[in-house]
Amino acid sequence: MAIFDDELRNLKAKALKLSSMVEASIRRSVRSLVQRNSDLAREVIKNDHQINALEVEIDEECIRLIALRQPKAGDLRFITMVMKITTDLERIGDLAEDISERAIELNEEPPLKPYIDIPRMAEIAEGMLRDSLESLIKKDTKLAMDVIGRDDEVDNLNLQVFNELLLFMIEEPKNISRATRITYISKYLERIADHATNIAEMVIYMVEGKIIRHMKTT
Repeated sequence: MAIFDDELRNLKAKALKLSSMVEASIRRSVRSLVQRNSDLAREVIKNDHQINALEVEIDEECIRLIALRQPKAGDLRFITMVMKITTDLERIGDLAEDISERAIELNEEPPLKPYIDIPRMAEIAEGMLRDSLESLIKKDTKLAMDVIGRDDEVDNLNLQVFNELLLFMIEEPKNISRATRITYISKYLERIADHATNIAEMVIYMVEGKIIRHMKTT
């Protein structure tokens, strides 16, 4: 039993490491945009394979634990949740890579406007991701619900960015290419927040057995 406890702790540590790697990719991808640093963006893209490799490693460890240890009840739910969560984390890593690709394209042209809402969206999304994993490790449903509540803020900022850039495109057709790429980045960040919300919803299911997806959380 002590060996299994150690294996579960190791699994938690790997999940947190993956989350930390993904969070760093988000932060650096947005920084590459704001600071017009394409080398940093290329580094995010280059390092994405490390995120993919760790996701596969975690999934294989989960399958091994289920097959060899035959975990019961809470431990089984935790392991299966980790398998689902790593999928969300890997997809967030892909979205950070997408942001980096758009940043490289935008950095080759004159800036359209100062980036204000994009960094704010990234900051909120990073916090949501970090807290969703903490809620998993601590089995803290209150924190998970708080994460879910923050998703609306990101959605509102995404809409605000879109509406602002739409005006740029209407006023000057030459802005369309750059504005479209920025709206893509805003949408990527909105999807990152959605993945963090997915993780928080799975934590609530793991701890309380409640499926709250598609339900109002007010």
